[in-house]
Amino acid sequence: MKKHVHLLLALLFLPLLTIAQNKVAASEIIAKINRGEAVNYKNAEITGNLDMTKLQNMKLKNEKAGKNDTKEHISTVIAPLVFENCTFKGDVLAYFNPDNGVKSASTTGGEVYNTDFKKEVRFENCTFEAATAFKYSDFEQEVSFAGSRFAEEALFKYSKFAKAADFSKATFADDANFKYTAFRDEANFKGAVFEDDADFKYAKFETGADLQRSVFEGLANFKYTHFSKTANLDNVSFKGGTDFKYTRLNNRPASLIPVK
Repeated sequence: MKKHVHLLLALLFLPLLTIAQNKVAASEIIAKINRGEAVNYKNAEITGNLDMTKLQNMKLKNEKAGKNDTKEHISTVIAPLVFENCTFKGDVLAYFNPDNGVKSASTTGGEVYNTDFKKEVRFENCTFEAATAFKYSDFEQEVSFAGSRFAEEALFKYSKFAKAADFSKATFADDANFKYTAFRDEANFKGAVFEDDADFKYAKFETGADLQRSVFEGLANFKYTHFSKTANLDNVSFKGGTDFKYTRLNNRPASLIPVK
């Protein structure tokens, strides 16, 4: 009888043990990246800040920069980065500016830390509970944030996507910042939900953009946005303000899209 009781208790606590085993320290992931190893996690809870801005291969972009110039440090992730159904408890950083929010009368230049990605990057069906910053990042292969949720600002300003970028069914609970972003291949935002402002001002979609069935609850800012080829906005829902001033489609002015 006691054996049966012990077995039952073990079975009851097994799910709790499994959950505990699925916790992964961000420092463990950074160590893999520094070793050039492929990163692949499923159903994991990532604890701590995943800060990729100061990797071991970090280099100064312009070594001849003067004292009044901003020093740009570039780290490079050289192996695939894959996360599926993961929760990030801390910040996920591919961009860091230590002077953000700091007012200074100094005439000397500051410093900024950026991260580029050589291989595929996939954060699919993930939850980002804190800051997410990929500002200035260059993505050389396919990228997917499909089905993921961003609790805070999703910062992709000035990012460059050389291959397909998939944000389908992603949810942006705070601002989605794609200002000046360059999409050189297909950009998929099909079914994405923007619960706050979405800033695509000056963004360039060089191949095509699929925004069908996406929902914009805040300001949808496409001012000066350039769609080189197709722009699928079928059944898009604009619930907040819109700005399509100076938007261009196929190098022609586009007064775009019927608001639904």
